[in-house]
Amino acid sequence: MSALPAGLAAAIAAQLERRPRNALTESARRLSESYRARKNTSEAIRDETDALAYALTRMPATYAAVAAALERLAQEQPAFAPKSLIDVGCGLGAAAYAAAAVWPKLERIEMVDRSRAFLALAAALAAESGAAPVAGATITPLDITRLPPAGAKADLVVLAYALTELSEADLPPLADALWARAGGALVIVEPGTPRDHERLMRVRAQLIERGATILLPCPHDRPCPLEPPDWCHFSVRLPRSREHKLLKGADAPFEDEKYAYLVAARFGEGAQARILAPARRNKAGVTLKLCETRGMREIFLPKRDKARYEGIWKKDWGDALAAPPEDAG
Repeated sequence: MSALPAGLAAAIAAQLERRPRNALTESARRLSESYRARKNTSEAIRDETDALAYALTRMPATYAAVAAALERLAQEQPAFAPKSLIDVGCGLGAAAYAAAAVWPKLERIEMVDRSRAFLALAAALAAESGAAPVAGATITPLDITRLPPAGAKADLVVLAYALTELSEADLPPLADALWARAGGALVIVEPGTPRDHERLMRVRAQLIERGATILLPCPHDRPCPLEPPDWCHFSVRLPRSREHKLLKGADAPFEDEKYAYLVAARFGEGAQARILAPARRNKAGVTLKLCETRGMREIFLPKRDKARYEGIWKKDWGDALAAPPEDAG
């Protein structure tokens, strides 16, 4: 399971001791209602108590999803070693912490958001956590829909759970601004819903027109072959802290976050195939749903075919395949 870094979790716990629990519970309730209604997060984040409620209830899931996407990028493109990052629509900096965990040699971080309450708590958490280089990040208060394309580039630009809150008209200019600032790779992570996948595919098409190489999750640059009601998304499991469970009124010690993501880059090439659903295993073998350079297909690999089965049986939802095996029928 993907948990918050220990230093960040400790910093959030320290902040928790300074806030009344009743106020946090009320903030968490309003945040949950706002998220389900797909309202802009800034409407529910009025002060640092609201921001702390977000840190306890939503930041862990955002961190887990972004970390999962960045870890896949690092695994599949090992030569990519970013030294600089712009975390756009940073909230409390989940993407910055995730990037610092994946690439410990990251040197420079800029965090951009319009919410003063988010940025104030983000600065406090960064200082208290001592996480380098997040603790030394440059913090820029700015409406991301006004992000200037001209400006210092970064090796890595990340936008997490922000497109979902923007209007349709905001997407094209923001996509251009993000791509202009991305010296190496642009990573966008969004909720794993049909709506957010469809919006992400429009951004994908625009980035391809601008010359971007799509590294993940797509193994091609053609239009997405999935048709409604199907859509491309993935899942990551994260632990719930005691405070998280209390504020959410939940009993389970974990939750599963569904997310959609896109990695566009100025280098490299993507995998030949990706597994788009949980593998279905039985006594006879394993069935995989694949997106390949030639389109979608489902394959079955029998256990009796040990040479092919042993190379694939540990693969699961979201994993890349360098050489897609042939279907055994």
